[in-house]
Amino acid sequence: MAVLHIEDAAEFAAEVLDAEGKVLVDFWASWCGPCMMMAPVLEALDKAYPAVTVAKVNVDELGELAMQYSIDSIPAFLLFEGGKVTKRAIGAMPMETLAAKLGL
Repeated sequence: MAVLHIEDAAEFAAEVLDAEGKVLVDFWASWCGPCMMMAPVLEALDKAYPAVTVAKVNVDELGELAMQYSIDSIPAFLLFEGGKVTKRAIGAMPMETLAAKLGL
């Protein structure tokens, strides 16, 4: 499955909050160097963990979602299960470290 790029709050609700299973959401911005460094890491994670859906939310385009989930530093990774945040990680890191922090 490819990494999802969430375009609006309705898509976030459908793809993340109403999803079956685990969804990893990357809160990022195009001007953020560490965010750009994480893009290939997320692609690799998406392939390595097929049971986890990986989605991206651009904080500049969907600031209300960033505020709703108290995102004050990016990249920020939130793991959702059953529509609830179960784990958080912040900052650029190798895939193995991110997976360990999120309990994947």
